[in-house]
Amino acid sequence: MNPIEILGARVVDPVSGRDETTNLYIVDGRIDAIGTPSPGFTAAQTIDAQGLVLSPGLVDLSVALREPGYSRKGSIESETRAAAAGGVTSLCCPPLTRPVLDTPAVAELVLDRAQACGHARVFPIGALTRDLAGEQLAELVALRDAGCVAFGNGLTRLSSNRTLRRALEYAATFDLTIVFHSQDADLAEGGLAHEGAAASFLGLAGIPETAETVALARNLLLVEQAGVRAHFSQLTSARGAQMIAEAQARGLPVTADVAMYQLILTDEALHGFSSLYHVQPPLRTAADRDGLREAVKTGVISAIASHHQPHELDAKQAPFGETEPGISSVEILLPLALTLVQDGLLDLPTALARLTSGPARALSLSAGQLRVGAPADLVLFDPARSTVAGETWHSKGRNCPFLGHCLPGQVRQTFVGGRTTFSA
Repeated sequence: MNPIEILGARVVDPVSGRDETTNLYIVDGRIDAIGTPSPGFTAAQTIDAQGLVLSPGLVDLSVALREPGYSRKGSIESETRAAAAGGVTSLCCPPLTRPVLDTPAVAELVLDRAQACGHARVFPIGALTRDLAGEQLAELVALRDAGCVAFGNGLTRLSSNRTLRRALEYAATFDLTIVFHSQDADLAEGGLAHEGAAASFLGLAGIPETAETVALARNLLLVEQAGVRAHFSQLTSARGAQMIAEAQARGLPVTADVAMYQLILTDEALHGFSSLYHVQPPLRTAADRDGLREAVKTGVISAIASHHQPHELDAKQAPFGETEPGISSVEILLPLALTLVQDGLLDLPTALARLTSGPARALSLSAGQLRVGAPADLVLFDPARSTVAGETWHSKGRNCPFLGHCLPGQVRQTFVGGRTTFSA
């Protein structure tokens, strides 16, 4: 692979604390040097990066690739291409496929397809239970050996607390990480929106905050008893973030992420009944959004994820309650995050930490840092230019409420292993 030099960029690496204007050199797909080239280095390609920011490629903990089984919504080709356009070089895909990602054969299919496409590194999250049915454990060790980095059951409940406890104890025995989506199915049943003033005004069935906090309390107690590593995904409430902070203070090995759109939108967006704002778990109040932002700022929530869920057009063209939940947004993950920087809520190094090193650490992924000898998984972006969401669009799903919005920042180039996977 041709040696590359990237000259004059603002290089930001949250792990080392580096934030300086300097040069970076790539040889054989790896970072060869930062600052001064190695003796004898001769560049085959030179990139003038004056005025641009160079950081580790983004690490997204939840990107639904929809393959196998849901090709009308997306494919590994289309959704990893969309991820690369958003500066994402590593992503985790949830197990909700058809067939469910509960066997090594399905995991290997996903990994083989992702490698053939080559747009981003893919790390599958395996199903905790067979067919995500919540009863019998999936082949967790075999799935780990096939490449799964963690295990979860999404929003599907397990058949009993006893089953969950045994699953966690088994996972702890083999040092596996469990991903929780904490929402009590009984409290949430039939709900479409956060139980509050907006839902009442619109006549929508509500999902109370306690649907999250009751499930979260149970899960944290069982995690503590089992001694398992756990990641709490898609937090939506300020109280939930506070409970994670308390658990971390007690020394529990727990991390958390939040969907990017939860840091921007609130349930007030539902006025107008646009199905583009139909998500599960639901958008909550401005106070919840502020609490989540503060948890991101302090690091209690160490990862921001897109929770990208592409849908075909028909899935969103029905009365609000009959549409499928989810937002397609992986390819504007970085510009959306830069709105938080623009508004003074986060500084740039902190925002990048929550998009790179934070998620990588949460699931022990070998990604998210600029280190000599590491694979050159990088994103080069222009903070002074803007992105019009949807002007170019690679995902099969256009179910995104931000389409047409002018967002700060523009991804100029994405590298995976020193190879360009996206170029503006």
